[in-house]
Amino acid sequence: MLVAAAVCPCPPLLVPEVAAGAAPELDAARAACTDAVGVLAAARPDLLVVVGPAEKSGRGPHPQGARGSFRGFGVDLDVRLGRGGDEATAAERELPSSLAVAAWLLGRTEWSAAPLEGLGVGEPLAAERCVEAGEGIAARGDRVALLVMGDASACRTLKAPGYLDDRAAGFDAEAARALGAADIGALKALDAELAYELKAAGRAPWQVLAGAAEGAALSGQLLYEDAPYGVGYLVATWS
Repeated sequence: MLVAAAVCPCPPLLVPEVAAGAAPELDAARAACTDAVGVLAAARPDLLVVVGPAEKSGRGPHPQGARGSFRGFGVDLDVRLGRGGDEATAAERELPSSLAVAAWLLGRTEWSAAPLEGLGVGEPLAAERCVEAGEGIAARGDRVALLVMGDASACRTLKAPGYLDDRAAGFDAEAARALGAADIGALKALDAELAYELKAAGRAPWQVLAGAAEGAALSGQLLYEDAPYGVGYLVATWS
């Protein structure tokens, strides 16, 4: 059963070494993410699953100890998804960037509360399959926690990666409301096609969360909501 969840954005810019001179601009987001991960630790789960968007090569499960890197962003920085794990299995493939950011966040808190693993989710995954995946995760233990990585729309301003789309603000506002209220039904109802058009990579991971939380009666809290660089970043906790 799901006992806690944290929702965080996943831009590599969260990592100060990647952001370089722009690092202070996301200090508030980093602080909120740290608080959210703290809620997971306080829940004393027996399993933590980190879920994030991934391209084809990064989709599927990633074991504890899997390695990620920010070298593709010009920074000589490597991370691991938790400590331990089987070295041979962990080295088979690199973490997608969303899970690498999660690994960095967990490393900041020196996570050692429970075994953990990652799951890369493809952006096109249908809502029904996301929900089924979440239900399967929640059934894996008596006390399961989720760290859910994903951004809202990337179309909030003219300089945003997806340019300005008038629909983006409304989509992000509804996502923020649903995450802050732990509104499972509203998350399930998010329009996958609209999310794709708005480049909202968090849609599929959020719907995995919705499936995992079914019947758990968790309460939500929105810790952070902003759109620096024209991309919606949301931080929330469910407990």
